[in-house]
Amino acid sequence: MKIPDFLIILISLFLAAAVSLLLGGRRLRPNKKRRLPLPPGPAAVPILGNLLWLRHSFSLQNIEPLLRELHSRYGPIITLRIGPVPAVFVADRALAHRALVELGAAFSDRARPLPAARFISADSHVVSSAAYGPLWRLLRRNLVAEILHPSRLRLYAPGRRWVLRLLADDLRSQSRSSDGGPVAVMPSFQFAMFALLVLMCFGEKLDHESIKQIEIAQRSFLLYVVSNLSVLGILPQITKHIFRNRLKTATALRARQRELFVPLIRAREEFKRKKQQQQRRQNGDQVQEDEERFVYSYVDSLLDMEIPEEGGRKLSEEEMVALCSEFLNAGTDTTSTALQWIMANLVKHRDVQRKLAEEIDRVAAGNAEEEDAIREEDLQKMPYLKAVVLEGLRRHPPGHFVLPHAVTEETEITGYRIPKEAAVNFLVAEMGRDGRVWEAPMEFRPERFMEGGDGEGVDAAGVCKGVIKMMPFGAGRRMCPGLGLALLHLECFVAHLVREFEWLPAAEGEEVDLAEKPEFTIVMKNPLRARLVPRSRHAA
Repeated sequence: MKIPDFLIILISLFLAAAVSLLLGGRRLRPNKKRRLPLPPGPAAVPILGNLLWLRHSFSLQNIEPLLRELHSRYGPIITLRIGPVPAVFVADRALAHRALVELGAAFSDRARPLPAARFISADSHVVSSAAYGPLWRLLRRNLVAEILHPSRLRLYAPGRRWVLRLLADDLRSQSRSSDGGPVAVMPSFQFAMFALLVLMCFGEKLDHESIKQIEIAQRSFLLYVVSNLSVLGILPQITKHIFRNRLKTATALRARQRELFVPLIRAREEFKRKKQQQQRRQNGDQVQEDEERFVYSYVDSLLDMEIPEEGGRKLSEEEMVALCSEFLNAGTDTTSTALQWIMANLVKHRDVQRKLAEEIDRVAAGNAEEEDAIREEDLQKMPYLKAVVLEGLRRHPPGHFVLPHAVTEETEITGYRIPKEAAVNFLVAEMGRDGRVWEAPMEFRPERFMEGGDGEGVDAAGVCKGVIKMMPFGAGRRMCPGLGLALLHLECFVAHLVREFEWLPAAEGEEVDLAEKPEFTIVMKNPLRARLVPRSRHAA
């Protein structure tokens, strides 16, 4: 009989407590100097914290309803004790602005990573989990300046056209195969987005099978680590032995990633070497041929990087594998999830879809050289498209929490003490659905982001006149650096999909189910299935 993880953890905790008592423990001495209290929360049991109270939602996948109830009882900022350090949860926009913007430097660190996180991130040598300091600045600056800068993003326009053609052909083929019946679109969305990120990461258009192998290795590793190694966060010195077989499996899955990534990284090194030697005439033809296959990539920037604080050393292959994995994951699951939510709402709200299709046709009508083309500069002339995308991100943010922050030193906020190692969490979904800010917040209304709406003036970061109104990409110094890329991809994909097809419910009169389910992101509990009717110009 398999013993539940929760019971194993409780036994481990009690054993640790017993050992601590036998050895004399560490006597608590009252601090004569009065300290500010932690934010309020439910009573915690020594050593166990709130684990007994949270036992039915220990995975944190079902914690949102509990947090809503606690916030209604204790206020906009609360404390839970889930692991070795307190976890603070902030559900108020003003407090989020105070912490992440006004006190941005203090709240820009990361909480001490759990063993699972260190496993994924090569011991925090990635942008998302690196401690606030020189390494994080170097990694983030490289990503933003070398890959995500608007001038660089324009270089990938041919890659986006390639992927959009693949996606449209795939959906059209599936629709024909089902004789016009419903198509499950999410796998196609995920593969198209992943193929585009692979091109940007490794700089080469790989074949379908190679992309699929990388996608399987990436997803298998991440899902296994998130699902099976989270228990190592409780008494890691004990649980790492209890769950050693899980660690072995995760190690094998990481090895598979390396097996696929390292040859592509070395191919870039070889390409860079050839470019440096292209003055040799005998290699000229080969260099020209390679340049037609390769484009500037994230790996190219990593190969050039040096870490001054560590003697100017280059990144190791293990670190580059972790950074490539982070790049692929950050831009695939979140964006494809957001795309599915947007398209589901367009199926559900046919009036919104019609209005959007009219705007797209009107703006793209002058593209005489290619009837079905939407130039990327055309996107800037489509305010309703931008409103649809922003409303999708407000109503259905792919992540309902940002990655936990931490303070660099013990800090005070609104009369409460935030300990140095506390994990500070921000409830993204609650802020975007706040009825004090948004009229009918649970309704899908893109018009709210147009002139006169309650979202007028809200920028891509969810800020209006210096005030946070929503934060699907986080806020402050550790806001998602891929914000611009995500919006560009969402606008491109939505515009092309709506111009290519009319999106109809799976069956006449059938309602689209917008129920949510937590996976790596917050996905549709019942994935979108839609009938895709080619627009008139493709009907033949």
